[in-house]
Amino acid sequence: MSHYLQTIEEVYTAAAVRPAAELCCTHSPVWRLPGLHVPEIMLQMNYGCGSTVDPRDLKEDDTILYVGVGGGLEALQFAYFTRRPGSVIAIDPVHEMRQRAHENFANAARLNSWFQPGFVTLLDGSALDLPMPNASVTVVAQNCLYNVFTSDDLQRSLAEVVRVLKPGGLFSTSDPVTPTPLPAALANDAVLRARCISGCQTFEGYLAALTDAGFGRVEVRGRFPYRYLSPHEYAALETGVMLESVEVAVYKVPDGADGPAIFSGRAAVYTGEEATFDDGFGHLLQRGLPVSVSDAAAVRLARLPDIVVTGPTYHARDGGCC
Repeated sequence: MSHYLQTIEEVYTAAAVRPAAELCCTHSPVWRLPGLHVPEIMLQMNYGCGSTVDPRDLKEDDTILYVGVGGGLEALQFAYFTRRPGSVIAIDPVHEMRQRAHENFANAARLNSWFQPGFVTLLDGSALDLPMPNASVTVVAQNCLYNVFTSDDLQRSLAEVVRVLKPGGLFSTSDPVTPTPLPAALANDAVLRARCISGCQTFEGYLAALTDAGFGRVEVRGRFPYRYLSPHEYAALETGVMLESVEVAVYKVPDGADGPAIFSGRAAVYTGEEATFDDGFGHLLQRGLPVSVSDAAAVRLARLPDIVVTGPTYHARDGGCC
């Protein structure tokens, strides 16, 4: 095991033994769902930077693989929708974290009459070598874990996600990103990387890593401030850097007509004289009606007369037509 991976395990072992509120902590509200009662300890161990759970994505027959179980919060939320034994598989390489999650699920069962601990299967496993057969799950999720990896290990972990997902499957992911590459002195600091501070990629690099792995459709669901890095705190910085957290839904589907389809909340509107407009790529736009389009399609359509293209909102939800 490399030095930085060893450091990551040590940081999360300590966080399992004693909850660390400053570790990758999100202030995003937890889903308030009918009959879902979250144990307080799960909230204290919410080592994420956003949310990977969206009711609109999930079906009761899903089989969900959660990578890096942490305190079990999101695995519990996923189980809320599936409610059957083994429907959620949660892996973690840290024994102490799996043990704490096991205790937290037992606590959740006392608070929620619908929940059984057997709904979640806890496995010893690493993101770099997922302990699952090929094409065996419909959903994979991870929250604030993949940013700790070096570029080679990130490629390997994403290849593993592609391997275990069924065709058409969803990868729900949330990580911090940086507006500018961070200095090597920060990026090479194993402790800061483990604490989800210095391993961030740029937003563009993050999306490129996903499409390069073979995901044909990417929806940017959210983008918001995560943490400010000040030169007063980190001497390697010349100026302050505002890290952001992104929430992204990624699908194991073929590329679209314009290549990998990245949806960032842009829309195209046909404004011409005719009732409809055929964009030449198999999509029909009705006059005056905004249509969600990928970033690549937005660039292509913006060159055409009678087409108005809006900027990104970073709240894409429906995948769009093109």
